[in-house]
Amino acid sequence: MTLFIDGAPATPEQLAHAALVNYGAYTSFRVEDGKVRGLDLHIARLQASAAELFGVAVEEDRLRGWMRQALGERTDAWLRVSLSSPHISARDPSWTGAPSVMIAVSDPPSSLADRPWRLQPQTHQHFRPHLKHAATMDLLLARRTARAAGFDDALFLTDAGLISEGTTWNIGFWCGDAVIWPEAPMLVGVTQALLGQAVPARTLPIRLADLPDIEGAFLCNSSTPAAPIVAIGDHVFAPRADLIDRLNIAWKATPGFAP
Repeated sequence: MTLFIDGAPATPEQLAHAALVNYGAYTSFRVEDGKVRGLDLHIARLQASAAELFGVAVEEDRLRGWMRQALGERTDAWLRVSLSSPHISARDPSWTGAPSVMIAVSDPPSSLADRPWRLQPQTHQHFRPHLKHAATMDLLLARRTARAAGFDDALFLTDAGLISEGTTWNIGFWCGDAVIWPEAPMLVGVTQALLGQAVPARTLPIRLADLPDIEGAFLCNSSTPAAPIVAIGDHVFAPRADLIDRLNIAWKATPGFAP
């Protein structure tokens, strides 16, 4: 992995501050053949997060330029683009301005579609769920808890019992010929948004009691357009490889754009 901050190799001092001050947001995505699916959505996420957390958005041209610089000659890679500021600390978090941009370049992670997923429902809501922020302890703890109980990961429910999202992914359901996205507070994923443009989709409130009326379920994030979910709690879904294939075909047909 290679790390850059504001276009230059990251220094130990900069990395120490980023490690000790857990304030910021990020987005991550795969670069394939020099292009990124949903690049405009990732940039819009970064700009909105910067404005909300730091008071000033990051210029798109600077983001794209730093991405290109970080990639160098690589045409296939994984980028994590993070926002933080050396001027913000626990003692004085009041600074306002354009945040620093850290870009981590690494090999793409393995896909989550290498196995079917069994999910443990957990009542939990991520802090400020609309932000992909740097605070991930609750997500990792939820996953650890689920795996200790014999599941693969956790599925979050609101206090009112509405299904929302997973730890680091979105969940979608098949009903008839359409994808149903849960209606609840969540981070709207870039892959979720792109699939929603490529196949018929709508948003509805979904509870565990509704699962018997649903044909299938899948999870998705930037590393995985669709992975099959075979069980949520005690409810088991019949295998529907045809639905996963349809989503993968729609994903592959989505154009990518160079930074």
